[in-house]
Amino acid sequence: MEGGPCPGKSNQDNKIKSRNPIRQAHLNLCARLWGMKGDNMIRIFKTIDGKIHQVEEATEGCWIALTDPTATEIFEVSNKYQIEVDDLRAPLDEEERSRIEVEDNYTLILVDTPIIEERGDKDWYGTIPLSIIVTNEMIITVCLEDTSVLGKFMDGRVRNFYTYMKTRFILQILYNNASMFLHYLRIIDKKSEEVEEKLHASTRNQELIELLELEKSLVYFTTSLRSNEVVLEKLLKVERIKQYPDDTDLLEDVIVENKQAIEMANIYSGILSGMMDAFASVISNNLNIVMKFLATVTIVLSIPTMIASFYGMNVNSHGMPFADSPYGFAIVLGLTLLLSLFVAYIFNKKDLF
Repeated sequence: MEGGPCPGKSNQDNKIKSRNPIRQAHLNLCARLWGMKGDNMIRIFKTIDGKIHQVEEATEGCWIALTDPTATEIFEVSNKYQIEVDDLRAPLDEEERSRIEVEDNYTLILVDTPIIEERGDKDWYGTIPLSIIVTNEMIITVCLEDTSVLGKFMDGRVRNFYTYMKTRFILQILYNNASMFLHYLRIIDKKSEEVEEKLHASTRNQELIELLELEKSLVYFTTSLRSNEVVLEKLLKVERIKQYPDDTDLLEDVIVENKQAIEMANIYSGILSGMMDAFASVISNNLNIVMKFLATVTIVLSIPTMIASFYGMNVNSHGMPFADSPYGFAIVLGLTLLLSLFVAYIFNKKDLF
């Protein structure tokens, strides 16, 4: 194929910077060859008459939301708005780090956002990257899946939200992101309390595994929140993002909310780690109690078994006690029962039952 290699993920020379028709056609062909089939996940929103509306065409002051975009969609957006392909693909990598990058035509803000993952018919918590690309005309967000953070804006459930007020929009996304971390942290704390109640009488590993999953979620949250904190600190120094007096309080709220989430994550993580160590010992102790009970029951039941085995031996019956008595069976059964009860009473006094 002429015109050079198709743009790849790692080839920095293939970034889209030209409007050359031949180059454009070549990129479109590569997108078709490279693209994945699926539903169009490019949605455009704009504030009209104070309310959020989904529109068909992107105009100045709108918000373009990309959710798990295909390669074709990425190339379309890249060609149209002169954004590098690598920057559009960055949030599609779950391991991508949070950062701010200032380019000639736009600013990239990449943060981690919390999500719910369903595994084994249960909800667990993790994080995925969310990018906010700020151009002179609009804001573009890219994420692997629909998140609760952006869902509030799409549904119009955020007060004083206007797509054309880009700085406030960015801060509102970051504020709601930190608030969502706090919300999920409280849910994790409640779940750990529910598991704790089960652990008091548990001899299984299931509860410990649940605590381990919760601790893993807290590790993800703590790491992501600290990375987001660095992004917020850098955001204050980015001249491209205009700071308006009306948004000063909102920016302070974002920073405070994020710090509170970090502190809560650290506290819950410490509590959960200590709880796991303590309840590992509790489960082991509960298992020892069960084994002790079974051993005691085995000893008590061995008494009638042993006596019955004596009378079952193939020997002359004249030598066996009560063998000639018509009430011999009842007498032996009664003595066996009394002896077993006596041994059980002794074990009970020693708290072995």
